[in-house]
Formats: sequence, structure tokens, C-alpha cells
Amino acid sequence: MKDSFTTLTLFSFGKNWYWPLKQMAYAKKNFKQENGLEFVRVMGTGGGSGFSLKPDFSTYAILCVWKNRNSSNIFFKNHFMFNEYLKKSISTRHIELKAIKSHGLWDGLEPFKNQEIIEKKSTYPIAVITRATLNWKMLIQFWKSVPKISKAIKNARGVSFFKGIGELPFIQQATISIWKNNDYINNFAYKNIDHTSVIKKTRKNKWYKEDLFSRFLVISDLSNKFSK
Repeated sequence: MKDSFTTLTLFSFGKNWYWPLKQMAYAKKNFKQENGLEFVRVMGTGGGSGFSLKPDFSTYAILCVWKNRNSSNIFFKNHFMFNEYLKKSISTRHIELKAIKSHGLWDGLEPFKNQEIIEKKSTYPIAVITRATLNWKMLIQFWKSVPKISKAIKNARGVSFFKGIGELPFIQQATISIWKNNDYINNFAYKNIDHTSVIKKTRKNKWYKEDLFSRFLVISDLSNKFSK
């Protein structure tokens, strides 16, 4: 495996939702790409079933792509703002990922390309991250289709977790889902009628200005709760 990898950390703040919401305005200042941190995004999350117009103001996500593990260890131990997120949160979920394949762009970049590996038969779960910048004219069409997709993935076999994440409400949307293995993902992606119909609509009607689809091995998935 190549040394580079991805982490996604979800922070739950409970009733202390105003502090992380305020930090969104300073995300680029607070988290800079340096010292082995090759890509970083601070994002809000969706409420309800995970993919929703309704935001989840209590939960936030920090996505990072690392040059190597030493860089990430130093960051998580010493970075002031990351540790402020830890101190103020009531629980976290920290997921380490290795890209299997990725296509498309995120703000004109290919953040996961330098870590792609050839998947071998393994016991690792598989994560999927999707991300899109929506065309303004297509916002209503897109969001009218979201409830159907949310219901479909909620009832899908083999999925253990799914959550909407994003940088800008309504316009820049992403999702994270975790599956038992690739077979379950393929069954959902290519055989679920609701999902395939929406995919056809996105291409035909050009809903997206930019989009990205990536699959990952889930190397570790750790949750922590803190007493306040």
C-alpha cells in the first residue's frame, strides 16, 4: 500500500451547536494544507435519515488526505483547532480510509488519486464518498429526488452507516456511506431502481457542475464518547 491515506472525523456537539457552526466561517484559516496535510475540508451534515434538506447543526465532519501516517499523528496530537473540536464535542467517530478507486473532481482537484490501490479479497468494509457541486437551475429537481434516494439507501442490504455532508448548504453536497463489501454497493448502485433512475436524470439533465465518486477500504473505525 502507498503511504498516503484519508481520514474522516465526525464530531457531535449536542446542545453546544453554535460554536462549531460559527467555526465554519473560519474553516480555511483554521485548517491549512501543510506539513503532510494534502487536502482538507470542514463540513456540516444532514439531518433526518442522513441525506436531507434539514441540516444537523449538532454534527460536523473534517475530511483530510495525508501524505503519510506520521504527518497525521503529529496533526491529531498537536493541532490546536482540531483539539478544540475534540474538547468541545460530546462524541467523535474517526474513520481511516484507503482509496480503491476515484473518478471526478472536488474543486478541480483529484484528492484521492495518489493513494489508489488495487483491492484484494479482504475483511475490510467498504466506504463510498460522493461529492457534487449543483447547477443552480437544477436545485429543485435534485432536492425533489433526495427523499427517494434516502429511503432506498436506508432499506439497502449491507449498508451500516450513511450521512450527508457538505461545505455549502443546498449547493455543494457530499455523502459518506459504509458497506459490508463491494457486492452490496454494486447491487445498490446498478440494480436499485430508484438509484439508477436518479443517476440517469443527473446525466441527462446535467444537474452537476462537478462531481466525484470514490470507494475506499475502511482501515479503522473508532468511536469515542466524552463525559462533560
